[in-house]
Amino acid sequence: MATKDDLGRHGEQLAVAYLQARGMRVLDRNWRCSDGEIDVVAREDHTLVAVEVKTRSGRTHGTAFEAVTEEKVTRLRRLAARWQDERCPLTERFDAIRVDVVALERFAGTFTIRHERGMC
Repeated sequence: MATKDDLGRHGEQLAVAYLQARGMRVLDRNWRCSDGEIDVVAREDHTLVAVEVKTRSGRTHGTAFEAVTEEKVTRLRRLAARWQDERCPLTERFDAIRVDVVALERFAGTFTIRHERGMC
């Protein structure tokens, strides 16, 4: 990987492939508004899922998973509700909103993936 941005883009693509392989339908990527960004917006059954993707090439600054704070999770839940209001037709509503984290770490060229569902 040439840069941190390249690593992040590659990690996000791996995360999307991982989520899709587990039956989630990706609805949007890198959705932005004035309050922030959601890396991946997905649907799992009748649940809207805001997914934060964190990719790291080492642990000098902690694990990828540890980089996601409670404040970030709260913001993502708010952003998911806003995404639904702005992007979903009234006919496609969700029973619940969930925040997931997909943390990827690269060691010796190999990525490990940790998926935590339903962050509080």
